Amino acid sequence: MHILTVLYGQPDDPAAFDAYYTDTHVPLANKIPDCRSFTYRHLSTLDGSQPPYHLIAELAFDSLESLQGAMGGPEGQAAANDVPNFATGGATMLVAHD
Repeated sequence: MHILTVLYGQPDDPAAFDAYYTDTHVPLANKIPDCRSFTYRHLSTLDGSQPPYHLIAELAFDSLESLQGAMGGPEGQAAANDVPNFATGGATMLVAHD
């Protein structure tokens, strides 16, 4: 299993980020082929300070080849190309694997 993790930095306008993410970006991500699961969550810290990231998203794929193929295809590229439209705090992408 390979997990594409996207860490979204703190946006300029969190409410606008959340609205765009759920209304526009999530539907794009849901179209990515071969994705076994897609989850996203807001972040907080144990001490109540502002975390470095606003939201984390995880997309699971059976293999690195599946992940690369899906993200290189039109649906994956549409989702990736949409990130600059709302991620004013930047986005860091990582791949975790077994």
